[in-house]
Amino acid sequence: MKTLYRNLIVILSLVLIFPLAESTFAGNRDRSGQAGATELLINPWARSSGWASANMSRVRGLEAIWGNVAGTAFTPKTQLIFANTQWLKGTGTNIMSFGLSQRVGDVGALSLSVMSMKFGDIDIRTVDNPDESQGTYSPSLMNISLAYAKAFSNSIYAGVVLKIISESISDVAAVGVAIDAGIQYVTGAKEQMSFGIALKNVGPKMKYSGDGLSLRTIITGQETSFTVDQRSMAFEIPAQLNIGAAYDFLFPKDYRLTLAGNFVSNSFSQDQFSFGLEISLKDYVMLRSGYTYEKGMFDEITSSENININNGLSAGLSVQVPLKKEKGSYIGIDYSFRESQSFSGNHTIGIIFNF
Repeated sequence: MKTLYRNLIVILSLVLIFPLAESTFAGNRDRSGQAGATELLINPWARSSGWASANMSRVRGLEAIWGNVAGTAFTPKTQLIFANTQWLKGTGTNIMSFGLSQRVGDVGALSLSVMSMKFGDIDIRTVDNPDESQGTYSPSLMNISLAYAKAFSNSIYAGVVLKIISESISDVAAVGVAIDAGIQYVTGAKEQMSFGIALKNVGPKMKYSGDGLSLRTIITGQETSFTVDQRSMAFEIPAQLNIGAAYDFLFPKDYRLTLAGNFVSNSFSQDQFSFGLEISLKDYVMLRSGYTYEKGMFDEITSSENININNGLSAGLSVQVPLKKEKGSYIGIDYSFRESQSFSGNHTIGIIFNF
């Protein structure tokens, strides 16, 4: 009876999600560049990004708030993560991330994360005087995510995320909201097999406003000046559908090899396939690598088919030291590298506290 109950929940969830996904996702290059808030597509965490985010069906703890929120239900008690990413190294783009996940009751977890993306100071230049700087401005992007996830049985986990999106650039700003929803299904004699599905970044359009869209001008032949308010066009946010699976190969002496795969249906760019593996040595040292493939990625960068510079190889390393082994508490350091077709790749380093 319990098996029937679990299967019914999984089937019902898929029935509810797929019709929405079918109407939301086009997954073609023709819509590339038409969405805003694309920072939502960046994984700010080191562990999961180290194997191409292929582990969305088995991502556990706080990092699941980005990939598949259902995985935050596995938070044992309290988890803290601080991470820094040099995005497209050489451009001066920096991402700072912080998150907290807290066990609530016996089967639930409440999580919060903040991601801030900075581009440094950019010179202001005018058409009349393009060679001299008139000062600087600093674009800023920030996402705040609040999530709740729950274990509905020993096999089924589900959760939802509410995101607040904030973007600003030189007296102009936009604020929006989006939601994610995810499910993970775990099975096997030792829970070594997992399946996951996540619908991400679903929300209303955003629109810029502010004093930066106003300008003072004079009509030719008149001395009176007046203010012109320019209108900003609303833009959509980049919704996604993720479907993944993973399998743990368990060996003596607490060694583990995990293979994972993930399909991403993008609403404003090419669909992607990610594959990855992770080797765990007694949970003290973890090595991982992955690869993200999409159509057109091997074409010239000027090709109309090659529309995303972030694909290809990724790799990562984690070292964690137990604090109280009987309670599962530890401190860990994570690093990941993600290849990019331009610049010097993406580098993320993080520190994790699990109490």
